[in-house]
Amino acid sequence: MKQTRPRPPIVFDSPKAFVGSLYARFLSLWTRSFAYSLLGGQLLSLCITCSSVTTTELVDRNWILPSTQTFFTYLSLFAVYTPYTVYRYGLKGWSKVVLRDGWKYFLLACGDVEANFMSVKAYGYTDLLSCMLLDAWAIPVCLLTSWIYMRTKYHWTQIFGVLVSITGLGLLVASDFLTGKDGHAESRGKGDAFMVAAATVYGVVNSTEEFFVRRSPIYEVVGQVGMWGMLVSGMQASALEHELMTLAPWNGATIGLLVVYTISMFTLYSLAPLLYRTASSSYFNMSLLTSDFYGLLFGLFLFHYSPYWLYFPSFAVVISGLVIYFWHATPEEQGESNVRIPAYVTAQHGADRDVVEA
Repeated sequence: MKQTRPRPPIVFDSPKAFVGSLYARFLSLWTRSFAYSLLGGQLLSLCITCSSVTTTELVDRNWILPSTQTFFTYLSLFAVYTPYTVYRYGLKGWSKVVLRDGWKYFLLACGDVEANFMSVKAYGYTDLLSCMLLDAWAIPVCLLTSWIYMRTKYHWTQIFGVLVSITGLGLLVASDFLTGKDGHAESRGKGDAFMVAAATVYGVVNSTEEFFVRRSPIYEVVGQVGMWGMLVSGMQASALEHELMTLAPWNGATIGLLVVYTISMFTLYSLAPLLYRTASSSYFNMSLLTSDFYGLLFGLFLFHYSPYWLYFPSFAVVISGLVIYFWHATPEEQGESNVRIPAYVTAQHGADRDVVEA
């Protein structure tokens, strides 16, 4: 783990000394790794917003094929990262990865595919507010599984930062409730169960992927997730959506929306592992809480939404929670990265076994 300079202490000798120490502590937060973590998390949140907006547009056009929709994302990941992995490891080395470690990536991809599927199903049964609140359940799940995998030590200020961010989400939910945007719940119990299950699996999947990318090259992990996710979602789409595929409208508008969705999700899957290394998967999940605020900004231009005043304080509260999360601990202290190519890989191009840049 990288050695980092400890945060300046908080001084309680006098009000002036106290304020001065708070200011010094605040300035100490703004390291390069923290800035990358904060800004990178918001970029990924925008990717989530973009995928949500395009999915909404597809549903409005009666194009409702969730497994088919995610298939193209996994296909793009496989098409980009697997050839590069073959180049670095050689075909024989890549085959060994599939045979020896493929089962781990298969389970990871299955969890990711099914979490996406259950999340989409939840929106069909319960209202938007329940989905938004229950989706935050992924954060404590991720904190717990990260501790199980990597024995991550959490300072009380990090837990407080999580609570502050979730409070910001609560303000956003209150805004939607007051403005009547919660919608109708067809079967609240079933929808809530789907969302809790999806959030639980999301938390486990994200922390598991963090565990992998701290020990293996990102191109290997993402390429394997893409390959197995493509196979699982493809089989699921063939089994569940083969009739709907013939009825869904395949025109320029829907294809364009699919392309935008795939690009946004490809960006998310490509950059999220970098945030896992720079900060943590828990910080990634917290960062996504701002996606609903960005959804409002999209809605202002696309759907002519009228912003409610609570939206803006809620965004500020979530960002405050992201800052508080590293008030005491540093991003470098969230986990140790020891990235190496597999020991059984003997052929690689431009890769050092002990020092791997990706």
